[in-house]
Amino acid sequence: MANLPLVPGHSTLVDVAKSFDPQGNVAVVAELLNQSNEIIQYMPFNEGNLPTGHKAVVRAGLPAVTLRRFYQGVTPTKSGRATIEDVCAMQEGRDEIDKDLAELNGNVNAFRLSESMAFVESMNQAFAQQIIYGDTSTNKDGVLGLTPRYNSLSASVNSSANIIDAGGTSTDNTSVWLVVWGKETVTGIYPKGSKAGLEQEDLGIQDAFDANNNRYRAYMERWVWKYGLHVKDWRYAVRIANIDVSDLTGQTGTQLNTASTLLIKLMVKAMARIPSMGMGSATFLASRTVKEMLSIQALDRSQNALSFSASLDQFGRVTAGSVAGTGTGIRGGQLLFQGVPVLTVDSILSTETRVV
Repeated sequence: MANLPLVPGHSTLVDVAKSFDPQGNVAVVAELLNQSNEIIQYMPFNEGNLPTGHKAVVRAGLPAVTLRRFYQGVTPTKSGRATIEDVCAMQEGRDEIDKDLAELNGNVNAFRLSESMAFVESMNQAFAQQIIYGDTSTNKDGVLGLTPRYNSLSASVNSSANIIDAGGTSTDNTSVWLVVWGKETVTGIYPKGSKAGLEQEDLGIQDAFDANNNRYRAYMERWVWKYGLHVKDWRYAVRIANIDVSDLTGQTGTQLNTASTLLIKLMVKAMARIPSMGMGSATFLASRTVKEMLSIQALDRSQNALSFSASLDQFGRVTAGSVAGTGTGIRGGQLLFQGVPVLTVDSILSTETRVV
């Protein structure tokens, strides 16, 4: 099943950032995030309708209809509706670099840039952790991530229909996620009236204070990122949970080729549970270890569902000397499963609690 990398009308973080900052400052920072977080390239961001996040009305039930006969009336009915509200986190960092230290090698800008890159990476890792595991019931300052929304196999929980049990019972479990990103499905949000993406503010040279409260001059910088996750329709995310990592790497137990819990079989099931893949931009999210094992399988030509994509030009055409394999090309070296990109998310743990 082929899937386009991005759906027209779905703006990624870089797209939105460019619209806010014509000078390119915020956009440049967003592009730096792209380099170390593959989710950023596919996850759309939309402005919330609240200063703290986004509130949406979703359909909770369908209206009843009648099979009528002549001269028989029909009872009026209506659909059920519910409201959901997702809040945004306000993530911030500050750095203070001793002025004399920064000027020691005669290249202040290069020294400050190296420190800035560390802040970008740290903010990026915190963002990814919140999107996957953020839980407002334990940390009210964060966001409600994917895991708390899909964390029970109880039939009384709607989202349980989109959790697939991979059979792992040990303590080295992980998950693979299938998410269809889109405004009407699952999207990133930022507060109403604010800027999208990670903002950097150069505060110049100011007085800093050491442990004894004594002053020294320092170059100062402030980093701010306000973001949230809005799941408007829970049917457009599927969690393959309880994947035994040791079974996967050893291709034993639950991950034998003949096992019904073999990961690639469950990935097929995950795609079948999505009502319409055309509703957005679909991606699988996996840890580096899981993606490594899938990549090894992709090298086996008998595994036709997995492939590496071709390099495409700006018009979606395969570039010269590039081979598309059996999937839809996104860019050179991208691992695909039935045309859907498999993204590396280092924040996905290999020590997850078993979902029951």
